[in-house]
Amino acid sequence: YHISDHPIKRKIYSFLHILAISLAGKSKMFLTMTFRWFFVFSVSIAVAAIDDDLIPSTLDGPFEPVTVPYDVSLRGNAVDLPDTDPRVRRCVEGFEPEQISVSLSVNYDSVWISWITGEFQIGNNIKPLNPNTVASVVRYGRSRVPLTDEASGYSLVYNQLYPFEGLQNYTSGIIHHVRLTGLKPSTLYYYRCGDPSISAMSGIYHFRAMPVSGPRSYPNRIAVVGDLGLTYNTTDTIHNLKSNKPDLVLLVGDVSYANLYRTNGTGSDCYDCSFPETPIHETYQPRWDYWGRFMQSLISRTPIMVIEGNHEIEEQAGKQSFVAYRSRFAFPSEESKSSSPFYYSFNAGGIHFIMLGAYVDYSKSGSICP
Repeated sequence: YHISDHPIKRKIYSFLHILAISLAGKSKMFLTMTFRWFFVFSVSIAVAAIDDDLIPSTLDGPFEPVTVPYDVSLRGNAVDLPDTDPRVRRCVEGFEPEQISVSLSVNYDSVWISWITGEFQIGNNIKPLNPNTVASVVRYGRSRVPLTDEASGYSLVYNQLYPFEGLQNYTSGIIHHVRLTGLKPSTLYYYRCGDPSISAMSGIYHFRAMPVSGPRSYPNRIAVVGDLGLTYNTTDTIHNLKSNKPDLVLLVGDVSYANLYRTNGTGSDCYDCSFPETPIHETYQPRWDYWGRFMQSLISRTPIMVIEGNHEIEEQAGKQSFVAYRSRFAFPSEESKSSSPFYYSFNAGGIHFIMLGAYVDYSKSGSICP
């Protein structure tokens, strides 16, 4: 070995040097026992040292990042999926659950299950659904049959209202959030969600709980994405992401890009360029529902944690903003001692994540400070 160029090789050399000194003048029994331990240890570290690119610890870095060259065959322009695409169409009936997702609570022993029942409405004469008409229930367990545990949660609807003539208003389906507790680390769980009293339950889905929260336990893979939207490029991104089988997805802002549309469904790559005369920056909220349907195949089994971006501002009547963002996702704000979905934290194995939104007041007198 060339000793000086690799930390493992240096350790091998040091061990051999110490061993040679210690063997001098020892008994036959000691030499036999020492040889056995030396053989086991040598094989172990020799195997580890075969690959000169092995990274035994981040403390030995920094290292050159592993990157993949840009694929020039990818689409240069982002073209949105139309509402006629079967991947964004509603494929359930009545109050059956759709847009199902999993998100983490603060530790491995708890997750949130979210879904939507009922149909959204958009137009001039909308009537919000009553969230109390449908229960929020999740049945779950470590075997597909029977699902031995049950949890209940809460539900809500939200509105996106524009007090201007010619603009259409929106009211969502019933959004459900249920927290599951008592989970075992790194354990596969099966679940169904919905309202069993009206035979409106989903099919059986599954997720894996996070590893135990500690310094020697980590998820295998974490996907970090941002500016996701719902374009044909999005389909490539999610297909590639799913093929890598992440344990957790972090979405760091700019989710559905519903704010690139007017309320009549007309969209543009640049809202201000195309619609400079509108009295308020409009949105087309059904794009959120399309996004939830498209993403369900991934986030119904892989937890997703979201923080807002500028495309989630979505100002409406009464100067309200971020209403869709705050309503559609479950956040471990209360569990992590936060008072806001704009900043919260959680553990994923030995990693403690702090999610800080960029659109909240960080001044001493602002909402993020006590």
